[in-house]
Amino acid sequence: MPDSVLGIDTSNYTTSAALLCNGEIVNRKKLLPVRQGERGLRQSEAVFHHVRQLPEVLTPLLERADKIAAIGVSDAPRRAENSYMPCFSAGVSCAEILSAAVGVPTERFSHQQGHIAAALYSAGKLELLEHRFLAFHVSGGTTEALLVSPDQNGMPEAEIVAASLDLKAGQAVDRVGVLLGMRFPCGPEMEQEALKWEGKIHYRPAMKGNFCSLSGIENKCILLQQQGHPKEEIARFCLEAIAVTLDAMCRGLLEEYKGLPVLFSGGVCSNSILRQRLQAGYSAYFAQPEFSSDNAAGVALLAERKRCLS
Repeated sequence: MPDSVLGIDTSNYTTSAALLCNGEIVNRKKLLPVRQGERGLRQSEAVFHHVRQLPEVLTPLLERADKIAAIGVSDAPRRAENSYMPCFSAGVSCAEILSAAVGVPTERFSHQQGHIAAALYSAGKLELLEHRFLAFHVSGGTTEALLVSPDQNGMPEAEIVAASLDLKAGQAVDRVGVLLGMRFPCGPEMEQEALKWEGKIHYRPAMKGNFCSLSGIENKCILLQQQGHPKEEIARFCLEAIAVTLDAMCRGLLEEYKGLPVLFSGGVCSNSILRQRLQAGYSAYFAQPEFSSDNAAGVALLAERKRCLS
C-alpha cells in the first residue's frame, strides 16, 4: 500500500482530519458544540472541545493508514505577523505527538493555505499552485480576496488585495441566522430557508474601491424582522447581499488583474446561491461543499506537495 499523509486542522468551529493516499482523500470532521442561541465559542471552549474530539476524528483514519510518511497541520489563521488563535494549538500538539511516535516530519501551514489547496483539489485545479491566481476566502473569520503565487518552496503565498472592512460574511450569516432562531453555525439552515423565497431582492453593495463593508447587511436584516418580513425573505436578502458584494469585489479585481483564474473557498462559498451568481459570471472555480467548509484535506495535500518537491 502506498504511503499516506495525514492532515489535522482545529479551526474555530470544526475538528477535522484527513488521510491522503495515492491521490485520494478521506475527510473526517466534527463541529464543535455551540449552545442554542449562542453566536460562537470562546477560544478556551474551542480548545477544550478539540481535545475531546480529536481522538474520535483521528482514530478511524489511523486505523486504515498502513504507513504515514508525513503530517500536515494548521498552526495559524493565515501566514501573517500576529496571526494567531489558540484553537490551532490543539491540532499542533496532536500532530507533534504523532510525528514523534511515528518518526515522520510535521509540516505546518496556515488554515488559509489549507483552504486554498483543498478547494483547488476539489475543483481539479491543483496545477494552479504553480501559477498566480485570485482566491477568495470567505468564512466566519475571514472575507478576503487574495493574490496567490508560489513561494520559493512551491507553497501558496497570499497577498490580501481586497477584504471586508468590518463584519465578515460568515459572521453576517450566523448573526442573522441566530436572529431568526437558527442554530449556530447557521449557513446550511439559512440556505434552506432562503431557497423558499422567490421574490426579487435589491441591494447596493457598500464598497470602498475593491474593499467592502458588510455590517449594513446585518442592520438591514434586523430592520426587516422588526417590520414583520417573513423569515425566508430575510434569509434570502442576507445571502443575496453577500453574493452581490462578492460580485462587485471580483469584478473590480479582474479589471486590475486581467485574465487571472478565480477560486472561491471557505464555508460561506459552499452556498448554492453564491455559487450560481459567481460561477456563471466569472467561470470561477468552486470546491465541493465538503472541501469548501473547514477541513484538513488542504494541509495534507500541501504536506505531500512539500515532501515531493524536497
